[in-house]
Amino acid sequence: MPIGAVGLVAGRVVGSRHNERELQRDPTAHAEMLLLREVAGRTPGWRLNDLTVVVTLEPCPMCAGAIVQARIPQVYYGAADPKAGACHSLFQLTGDVRLNHQAVVIGGLLKDESRALLQEFFAQQRKLGKK
Repeated sequence: MPIGAVGLVAGRVVGSRHNERELQRDPTAHAEMLLLREVAGRTPGWRLNDLTVVVTLEPCPMCAGAIVQARIPQVYYGAADPKAGACHSLFQLTGDVRLNHQAVVIGGLLKDESRALLQEFFAQQRKLGKK
């Protein structure tokens, strides 16, 4: 699946992952979740307040919740997700002032390229008869 996430600290790449739900048969194996686990595993604590996340698709509610819980300050995404986006499209979890942390989220970064990657992938899946 062409959903990828890259983690940056001070402009330096510290991790990158892609969606592995099918590979791992794990509904939580989203690119963002795997990236957060990878980076947190190399830090002294669970707070990732120096990490910037860049992801192909707007984070879902699970990933947006994890972003808030990890205290991530900035997130950039490519394509909006009107069916499950939890930063701007459907929900605004990452900016909800009722929560203990808010992340600055900027969408639309390379949105046309991101959308094209996703559309091409799902078109191929349909040709193969996959849902």
